[in-house]
Amino acid sequence: MENLEKIRALFPIVKNKVFLNHAAQSPLPKPVAEAMHRYVEDYSNFGTSPLETSDLGKSLFARLVGAKPEEIALAENTSMGLNIAAHVLRYPPGSKVVTTDLEYPSVVYPWLKKSLGVKVDYVRSVDGKLLLEDFERAVDDSTVAVAVSHVEYVNGFRNDLRVLSEIAHSHGAVLIVDAIQSAGVIPIDVKRDGVDFLTAACYKWLLGPPGAAYLYVKEELIENLEPPFVGWASVKQEIFETVEFWDIWSLRLSETASRFEVGTPGAVSFVGAAEAMKMLLDFGIENIERQVLELTNYLIERVKALGLRLQTPEEPQHRSGIVNFKIEKPKEVVERLRRKGIVVSARANGIRVSPHFYNTKTEIDTLIDEIRKTR
Repeated sequence: MENLEKIRALFPIVKNKVFLNHAAQSPLPKPVAEAMHRYVEDYSNFGTSPLETSDLGKSLFARLVGAKPEEIALAENTSMGLNIAAHVLRYPPGSKVVTTDLEYPSVVYPWLKKSLGVKVDYVRSVDGKLLLEDFERAVDDSTVAVAVSHVEYVNGFRNDLRVLSEIAHSHGAVLIVDAIQSAGVIPIDVKRDGVDFLTAACYKWLLGPPGAAYLYVKEELIENLEPPFVGWASVKQEIFETVEFWDIWSLRLSETASRFEVGTPGAVSFVGAAEAMKMLLDFGIENIERQVLELTNYLIERVKALGLRLQTPEEPQHRSGIVNFKIEKPKEVVERLRRKGIVVSARANGIRVSPHFYNTKTEIDTLIDEIRKTR
């Protein structure tokens, strides 16, 4: 990527560590930390901040996923976004939800609640891949929703959202997507792909802080869905423009996705998230994806040269920013790497590496050299 040195100057972490763990929690870039600091200082000194007059990143997230700002709600984290999606749907007797055996627990847990009374069917992975023909067999007219990650957290397998939405919609079901492992590093277009619900927190590839997430709900669905929780943020905000007593006798829900919000958000986190998304959009998600895939291609070559077995599919259409490979005693290896200032994760009896666009091939070489020493 051009101007890589200038880009790396925005990430203080590079002075201290080889950080290749963005699928877990990213370090804060300098502009993000500074925006959050300004907000806190404004409130400390003046009791208010000009940053709070923004929409706290809704319009930026809308740009990021190809949606309208009115289709975006604030949420605390991805798990809350998924829970909202699960609890606004209706489940007639005999209903089921289709998911996969590669999912992060929060993608599945909401539907395991007995109170929903819904059966959960799992599409089983084959050699780390989820096959479209298996989704076609699993989804039928009793399916209410297909719930998947855009990119699977364990091995980085990228699902084809467009085909999955076609399969779901052909049976009257909706597609619910956890995009926490793709938003910020892979282009997303919810309209092109027919996604009904999509949610992502900002502390991974979006390079923001914890406590900020967004939920996309397709415009055509919003007015027919009753939120599971309601508060002052759920209703039409003109209620609060009067100097009289505010209306507590009727519930006039917002006509936008904000009906799925409840109360006051953690503004400092959303200020940071907004700054991070501005930065990513300025660099261009397509450019970021190109750089990350170049790094992961290089990593895959180096891993194979070591004779280690990949757990990440290599087909270009299924690739992402995550690479996982088998190794003996992965937790011990990860701990030894940590002591050397190299940050990765142990997942699925292997090592998961997840570089972002500011990382370099030299850092990949440093990782591989240390792994060679541990064998």
